[in-house]
Amino acid sequence: MEDWLEESMLKAVEFMAIAAKTAPKARGNDFVGIKIISGDEVQKLAEAMVRYGQENQKKNYDRDGENVRNSGAVLLLSLENAQPPGLNCGACGFKSCADLKTAEGEEFAGPLCAWRLLDLGVALGSAVKTASLFNLDNRIMYRVGAVARKIGMMDGQIVVGVPVSAAGKNIYFDRKK
Repeated sequence: MEDWLEESMLKAVEFMAIAAKTAPKARGNDFVGIKIISGDEVQKLAEAMVRYGQENQKKNYDRDGENVRNSGAVLLLSLENAQPPGLNCGACGFKSCADLKTAEGEEFAGPLCAWRLLDLGVALGSAVKTASLFNLDNRIMYRVGAVARKIGMMDGQIVVGVPVSAAGKNIYFDRKK
């Protein structure tokens, strides 16, 4: 990749991170973690994704890992120590926020407060909107976050990845299933 393209792409991903950081959050509490990876870290994540899929017979980790391998950078967003806002709304399935106890699952910790998950969703939407403004191809990927969390690349109860690319054709669509 040409130096100017790589530098421009990383600058755009920094703006994506700003958009995620400044996205509205329930009661103004920010539990969204942000990390940008590029270069060798992208390749490390891609290899770990392929390996995780093979070792656990999980479908499409190899396909998504190849997408990551061909990406210029990845924005990782997470919920880190997300505390319920004390609304006692029941959206999580519990009668009160005090009843919500998070346990470690296979790939993520849960259950989680629905409002905190919405915070993460709004941050993701703000980030990919910003990517679009810079004409960066991107895709929100669950599998990217699951493996980034497993290999300790990012902490959080849940992690989601947004790989980005600037190529002649969007690499995240028309993929083999």
